[in-house]
Amino acid sequence: MSTNIRTRIIGLGNPILGDDGVGWKVAEQLEKENESKGAHLPHLVIDIQKFSLGGLSLMEQMIDTDAVILIDAIQTGTQPIGSVCKFDLESLPNFSATHTTSVHDTSLQNALQAGRLLGANLPQIIRVVGIEAEKVYEFSEELSPAVEKAIPLACQAVWEYLLELEEKR
Repeated sequence: MSTNIRTRIIGLGNPILGDDGVGWKVAEQLEKENESKGAHLPHLVIDIQKFSLGGLSLMEQMIDTDAVILIDAIQTGTQPIGSVCKFDLESLPNFSATHTTSVHDTSLQNALQAGRLLGANLPQIIRVVGIEAEKVYEFSEELSPAVEKAIPLACQAVWEYLLELEEKR
């Protein structure tokens, strides 16, 4: 990796589908915190984005980065609503396309594999912060109370990942 680690944080989801918008809300909070907390990570070039896309389109947003942190609503049914979990992208089953919006798209894992085969400069480090969601198909700009309360915990999880990247440099 280069001296500075090009790090993209991507809040995923749809901000008008209730809890599905939690990735955007976390990204918005991280933007507010970045000026003060990001200053303590001098070797990271942090770029924060919000997207409602998956598969090939999401892969394209990762080109020319060293590390990516994805923030997204998840529904495992195994954790209480609002639970925050951290994991590597490889831990996701490949059939999970993380917001695939079309039958013409593919999973993020398949898109990354295709991008690498085509020579795209894609990150080797991809981490995920997932927030257990309740209502992801109801039209609303509001999060359920437990998911709203999880925003600071999800932000903390992202900052922990960023600190790990800084320390590994």
